[in-house]
Amino acid sequence: MDGMELHITGDPAADKLLSEDAFALLTGMLLDQQVTMESAFAGPEKIRTRMGTLTPEAIAGHDPAEFVEIFKERPAVHRFPGSMAGRVQALAEAVRDHWDGDAAAIWTKGSPDGAEVLKRLKALPGFGEQKAKIFLALLGKQRGLDAPGWREAAGHYGEEGSYLSVADIVDPESLAKVRASKQAAKAAAKAGKER
Repeated sequence: MDGMELHITGDPAADKLLSEDAFALLTGMLLDQQVTMESAFAGPEKIRTRMGTLTPEAIAGHDPAEFVEIFKERPAVHRFPGSMAGRVQALAEAVRDHWDGDAAAIWTKGSPDGAEVLKRLKALPGFGEQKAKIFLALLGKQRGLDAPGWREAAGHYGEEGSYLSVADIVDPESLAKVRASKQAAKAAAKAGKER
């Protein structure tokens, strides 16, 4: 994969995998809910280490009950091993069946513009509007995606100098800024509910 080397997890092996393997990066984004970003994006390396591979074909074809056990092994891949193992397998099936096992084809095949990449991401299992926009911003800001209109399609996550998501994390300082903006957003949402 093109782009800068990622520094999301604090684990050199996990970050190297994310930097080199499009499916690993896609899987990390899928896992990024109700756990820290570092933990979510370290998940693909845990899966690869335990299975010996991280190909969509191998994951999609793995026995579902055994795959859940891979997620449960300590340290756990995710705090919700059953549901998230199922989601990762569904994602692997989609990449295998619709993209010939090549996750990068989602954002490269046919030279799509930003709106088309966003549409393709939203069609993936486990990728809603927000997750798809964050991932699109990550591709544009750190992975060398130059699809026309990607910033517009990514919404405020695509803005230069915004520290809103994993797309903006390049070092410990930017991680701290993203954490602060997420905490501020949560506080604002909570304040809005209390009114």
